[in-house]
Amino acid sequence: MRIAVPNKGRLHEPTVSLLERAGLRVENGADRKLYADTVDPEVSLVFARAADIPEYVADGAAEAGITGLDQERESGTELVDLLDLGFGRCRLVLAAPEDGAVAAPADLADGTVATEFPRVTESYFGERSIAPEIVEVTGATELTPHVDMADAIVDITSTGTTLKVNRLAVVDTVLESSVRLFARPEAVGDEAVDRLVTALSSVLAAEGKRYLMMNAPRDRLDDVRDVIPGLGGPTVMDVAADENGDERVAVHAVVDERAVYETVANLKSVGASGILVTEIERLVD
Repeated sequence: MRIAVPNKGRLHEPTVSLLERAGLRVENGADRKLYADTVDPEVSLVFARAADIPEYVADGAAEAGITGLDQERESGTELVDLLDLGFGRCRLVLAAPEDGAVAAPADLADGTVATEFPRVTESYFGERSIAPEIVEVTGATELTPHVDMADAIVDITSTGTTLKVNRLAVVDTVLESSVRLFARPEAVGDEAVDRLVTALSSVLAAEGKRYLMMNAPRDRLDDVRDVIPGLGGPTVMDVAADENGDERVAVHAVVDERAVYETVANLKSVGASGILVTEIERLVD
């Protein structure tokens, strides 16, 4: 199976890191190479521009691809969105000069909109029965309203800082985007693709979670259960009695990282001991 991944830019490192945490460590992937093997001989990576990845997948050059939702929507390929990978979050927004005449999408009925995303922009206005002139640009989109090229823009923003610097105000959100795993419709259900989804999902599920292990008196087990905010309840195993003959059990549980501090304190108060907290690399439901 070939997976198309971003070859550079802000999406490259997090994508490769996620794949490696999922068990697909890259081998023979020197800089500037167009492809790389992984530790799984059945899986290889194809490096491409984030904007080109939807076409790679749609044309069969790769069975799956990782890129932004904004790039897939702009490509018009209609791939299947298999999994939100949780990074690269941004918004595609309609913006216009501050204190200008454009305060709503309808104000652009006879106007001009500049964008690097003409397909998404046309779809957005079409859904609202508005038909401005759409001008495709390849950079410096924020400049166009100030040089009389456009009345408004549709552009990507993460924090809104660039828009403020250029005295532009957000009129509406066109699309909420993040990095996703995509596949062609005919590849959905394929065993290799399903394994990839499971592997990536297990890494995402483990983020922000910690594994707790402890010993506890058997007669306080109900109290221990009450203070563990685990996934589906803790796992309990018998252990040998201590030197005083008191019966103890080993308790394992997965908890939110944010709850660890309070949980450990509460566990100690109900008699738990030997509490060990560890990170989790992957969590498979």
